Amino acid sequence: MTRHKWLPPVHIHPILFIFIIISFLTGTFIELMTILVIVFIHELGHFTAAKWFGWRIRGVMLWVFGGVMETDEHGTRPFYEEVLVTLAGPFQHVFIYMILLLLSESQTVMPSIIDMAYFYNTVILLFNLLPIWPLDGGKLTFLIFSEVFPYRKAYYYVIIFSLCMNMVSMLVLLFLVPFTLSAFLLFSFLLMENRKDWKQRYYVFIRFLLRRYQGKAHFKRVLPIEVSHHHTLMDVFNGFYRDKTHTIYVKLPGDIRQSINEMECLHNYFHERNHHVSMGELVSYVS
Repeated sequence: MTRHKWLPPVHIHPILFIFIIISFLTGTFIELMTILVIVFIHELGHFTAAKWFGWRIRGVMLWVFGGVMETDEHGTRPFYEEVLVTLAGPFQHVFIYMILLLLSESQTVMPSIIDMAYFYNTVILLFNLLPIWPLDGGKLTFLIFSEVFPYRKAYYYVIIFSLCMNMVSMLVLLFLVPFTLSAFLLFSFLLMENRKDWKQRYYVFIRFLLRRYQGKAHFKRVLPIEVSHHHTLMDVFNGFYRDKTHTIYVKLPGDIRQSINEMECLHNYFHERNHHVSMGELVSYVS
């Protein structure tokens, strides 16, 4: 059977099956299914917007605490596309409210189920808008940071900010609001995800550079970068912004300034493997 192009392949995390079994045994199956339906509609919003812009999408993963759209696009799409794809998920909750309102007026569904769906729809919407990576609020925070700071620094800042927000949320949960084990486990999971992302920050940056070298990035303007002749290629790459292409000006001894384009730098790093060459040496090679 051919899958419809506007429906994503859905993958279920193995641990989710355990929770489904537990929900049967504890009489909370309807609650769990309500949450999963809301989460799927949320992810369907991301998928539809990404598909509209021609993103490469592997599918949607449903797991214990929510879902995620798996894509091969990592900081390579235009800023406005990533903003719209990110917002498309939370926007689905507006449609869910409208559907629940119609169901409530038609009296075709039990009021208790409608009230439960209203509650979970609101909780999932507000939770996803928290500025914690990799929630939608965290992704929007990263996009804002990446407009102000170079890509590598923006990614570092959003993970550090997310770790701090996670810790604050857990303290609030422990001391200021009624404690719930599920919420504590959720923030603990996000804390572990942030820790993992921090450990992988270098590989995320290299992937960002490799996409540029492969010509898979989109640029809206040119931003010059000025560096000293003793700086390395990685020193130059640390100043790269998303959505911007760079002309690098190397300051040589004797107040001489020599320009080199970013593709020459990326070619020397990935193809020639001149990882430790200074910019002064590189300029002499390509001149």
